[in-house]
Amino acid sequence: MARFVFACDSFKGTISSARAAKLLEAEAHSTFPDVECLGLGVADGGEGTVDAVVAATGGTLVSTEVEGPLGAPVTASYGLLPGGRAVIEMAAASGITLVPREELDPLRASTCGTGQLVLDALERGATDVSLAIGGSATNDGGMGFARALGARFLDARGVELAGCGADLECVAAVDLSGLDPRIASARFHVMCDVDNPLVGERGATLVFGPQKGASPEALGRLEAGMTSYASVLERSFGVPVAHEPGMGAAGGLGAAARLFLDAKVVPGVEWVLDLVGLDAALEGASLCVTGEGHADAQSAHGKVISGVAARCREAGVPCVAIVGGMDASATELLGCGVDALVPTVIDASSLEDVLAHAEENFVLAARRTFSLLRIGGQWGGGDA
Repeated sequence: MARFVFACDSFKGTISSARAAKLLEAEAHSTFPDVECLGLGVADGGEGTVDAVVAATGGTLVSTEVEGPLGAPVTASYGLLPGGRAVIEMAAASGITLVPREELDPLRASTCGTGQLVLDALERGATDVSLAIGGSATNDGGMGFARALGARFLDARGVELAGCGADLECVAAVDLSGLDPRIASARFHVMCDVDNPLVGERGATLVFGPQKGASPEALGRLEAGMTSYASVLERSFGVPVAHEPGMGAAGGLGAAARLFLDAKVVPGVEWVLDLVGLDAALEGASLCVTGEGHADAQSAHGKVISGVAARCREAGVPCVAIVGGMDASATELLGCGVDALVPTVIDASSLEDVLAHAEENFVLAARRTFSLLRIGGQWGGGDA
C-alpha cells in the first residue's frame, strides 16, 4: 500500500500547517481510497512554529500572562512537548505584531516577556527549551529577557537598569548571582536563520532597527549603546560576541541566549523537522507533499520547502510542493529536491480575492496534483 507524507508550512493568514495536511489527506483519499496518509505540522522557526510542533508531537499549548514589548500585559502561548521539552516563539511575547505601528519604539521595547515564558516553562518542569526568535519588536540586546531570568544589569553607580533599548548605553556591569539555578541543568536551542552580528552595518540595530520604528537619531543612540553593551558582555563572559554571526538576531536576543543560557544556535527549519520526526515519517513513504504561501529564491534557503525536499532526496522519496504563488526564481527549488511545483492560483486575481479563496484554491491544487500522479504513477508504487 502506498503511503503519503504531508509536511507543509502554514499559508500565512489563511491555512495552518495542520489544516493543509487535513485537506491533502481528504483529496488523496478521493483519488486513492486505500492510500495511507501521515500529516506533520512543520515550520521554519518563524511564525507558526509552536502550533506546528505541538500538533505534530502531541504536545500541549500553555497560555500565561507576561509583559509585552512596551510593558503592557499580554497573554502569550507556548508549547510543552513530551520528554520535558518546550518550544517558545518570542513573537508571542515580544513580537512586532503586538505593537501598533505608530507606537513602535525600540528605545522603550524589552524582551522581558520572552524571558518570562522561559521561566514559566522551567517552573513546569521543562529541561529542554527551544526558542524561535523571529519577528521581534525589540532592540535591547536581550537584557529584558535575561533580567526576567534573574540577571541584573547595573549602571556605573551600581543602580539596576530596567533592560530596554535605551539602557544599552548605560550598562557598566552584569550580575549573574540571581540567575535562575534551573538554567544550569537545562538545555537550550535557538532557532535562527539570520547571520547578522550584534553591531556594525549588518548588525541588529542598523539592519532591523528602522522596521521596528527607530528614527535616524534613535538608530545612532542604539548602535552606540549596543557597541558599549557588547564590550561589557565580553568582559563579563570572556566571549567576543560583537561580530559573531547570528548574535544580532531579534535585536540581540541571539547574543543573550548564547551567553546567559549557553544556548546552541540551530537552523530553524532543520530543528523543527527533527522535532516532528520527518526522517522517520519518510521511511518507506511513496510521496511527500510540502508547500508554503509563496515560493521564490528565498524558499531555496532555510525555508520549509527546501528543508523538506532535501530530506526527501536523501530518503529517495519524490517531493511535490504546492505553493500559494511563485515567481520565476522559485524554479531554484527544482535543484533542491523538489520534483514538481504546483501553484494554487490558476487565474488572474487580486490579492484580496486570492486570500479570500485560499483554502478552495489549495484543494483544487491538491486535486490536480493527485490526478496527475494517478495518471503517471510517479511515486513508484503503481496504483494505490
